[in-house]
Amino acid sequence: MTSATIDAAEPLETPTWRDGKRYAWLLGLLVPSLPLMAWGLVEVTGIGAFWFIGPAVVFGLFPLLDLLIGTDQDNPPDSVIAWLEEDRYYRWCTYLFIPLQYASLVLACWLWSSGSLSTLDSIGLALTTGIVAGVAINTAHELGHKRASLERWLSKVALAQTGYGHFFIEHNRGHHVRVATPEDPASSRIGESFWEFLPRTVAGSVGSSWELEAKRLHRMGKRTVSIHNDILNAWLMTAVLFGALVAVFGWVVLPYLIVQAVLGFSLLEVVNYLEHYGLLRGKRDDGRYEITRPEHSWNSNNVASNVLLYHLQRHSDHHANPLRRYQALRHEDDAPQLPTGYAGMIVLATVPPLWRRVMDHRVLDHYEGDVTRANIHPRTRRRVLRRYGGEAATA
Repeated sequence: MTSATIDAAEPLETPTWRDGKRYAWLLGLLVPSLPLMAWGLVEVTGIGAFWFIGPAVVFGLFPLLDLLIGTDQDNPPDSVIAWLEEDRYYRWCTYLFIPLQYASLVLACWLWSSGSLSTLDSIGLALTTGIVAGVAINTAHELGHKRASLERWLSKVALAQTGYGHFFIEHNRGHHVRVATPEDPASSRIGESFWEFLPRTVAGSVGSSWELEAKRLHRMGKRTVSIHNDILNAWLMTAVLFGALVAVFGWVVLPYLIVQAVLGFSLLEVVNYLEHYGLLRGKRDDGRYEITRPEHSWNSNNVASNVLLYHLQRHSDHHANPLRRYQALRHEDDAPQLPTGYAGMIVLATVPPLWRRVMDHRVLDHYEGDVTRANIHPRTRRRVLRRYGGEAATA
């Protein structure tokens, strides 16, 4: 996709530049509609396989679209950034995700409780609903970085479906500070498989968010376990949500609610896994880490995955400008590039031998052959050093 250049003589209010992806952002609403689509397709065709439409679309169709459509490196001119961020159309593209998300969740609970689905059909619907829950965390990520209280509240609402409300705290106040360092539970290391990373990041994120929130409350002179604790408030939203759904539809829905929640937050964590894999910020002479730069995040300009995930794949600019709205995020020439979009990379990450074959040499190339500059998993450090050279394997 290409964009016309802006006429510098034009006033900011009426720029000649146009966003070539403006209406493509509506595709983000496809995901929360997937359970609704599955229901309609099964009703029309009688084919139960449509209950699995969520994984098929996100991990089958979108990787193919990434390959067919290709990439887009165009950036909005600096002179239109402020105007672009004030265009409320883009905000509604994210706001509308949430009512569709919850309509799909209620529909799924009704279907699970109806007795009309086989166990296999119910599992398929749970997986499709989990895809919605996972992408909802990405929507929460976009909203949670904004200053407006409405958007921050909507972020917490979007997170309630997965019980991952602590992400709101850990991501903003933890990950963005410690990204691409060994201290960050959300930054993966070369030699660490996704399946090894998953329990480490889940436990680490909960612990880190609790520590951050406890410090905040201590500074305010308030008790950690209190109504003022944003983690407890977020988890309470999930408890109320799940409790209400069980009260209305019965205990039969609870196992499927748990399945979709686990899949949802696992999708978040596999994205965390691929965003900073093996990348490491160096230390300055005073022992502190250097500032976060474009080369500390893996990026992708594949169009299909980017419109699905609100430009999350332009991750370097997001870390440099966390308040910048998704439509204004920019391609960074200095950022290392993934071989395809997030949808395809998620599939690769679940198969560690394929992941290592595709990504380890890219980490090595990024550091000009010096693997000691990478973020290496402690357990596999000797093996990584033996395989790729560098300092002595006994180090």
